[in-house]
Amino acid sequence: MAAPRHNLLMFKKLVVVAAGMFAFGYALVPMYKAICEFTGINILALGEREIPGSGNARAKAKNTQVDASRTITVEFDANARGPWKFKPAQSSMQVHPGEMMTVMYEFENVQDRVMSAQAIPSYAPRQAAAHFNKLECFCFNQYTLAPGEKKQWPVVFVIDPKLAKDVTTITLSYTFFEVGSKTPAAPTAALGVSYKSGVGV
Repeated sequence: MAAPRHNLLMFKKLVVVAAGMFAFGYALVPMYKAICEFTGINILALGEREIPGSGNARAKAKNTQVDASRTITVEFDANARGPWKFKPAQSSMQVHPGEMMTVMYEFENVQDRVMSAQAIPSYAPRQAAAHFNKLECFCFNQYTLAPGEKKQWPVVFVIDPKLAKDVTTITLSYTFFEVGSKTPAAPTAALGVSYKSGVGV
């Protein structure tokens, strides 16, 4: 009779251990979030916001890794190669390293035919390229616009706090060109904004 009683006791212990492991695993998610919010280690677990014009429904937003002691001016430059109107919605913005930002670019096909196009980015100074992280960008894809069609697409970016301290201004420059035409060289971004709001040449 001792053996069945021993087996029953062992079974009860195993049930308790299994239940404890399940409860611990279930509690890990809120515990992890609480720890991340307290320490600021995981910037992707800290809330959401809508990104206007974004193809994604929602994107992570709040970031406690922001270096508020530094401010960088980001200038936006647009160049059209072909019959397009292409410009940023704003010429520049003030950004803290580590801060997630969004800028909208505006496009219009002024031809009387359907056209497909793509953009090539460039940065000034060049050393900023390795620290300018685009989370969403129209330059990743080709786009087709009907005659006279207008669109807005976002660029969502974060500047790495490891960017050299002496860099205080970054120019993000795009060249928008028709797919199937000769691919232009990457734009040479100059400090100072000179976007072309009319039809490019």
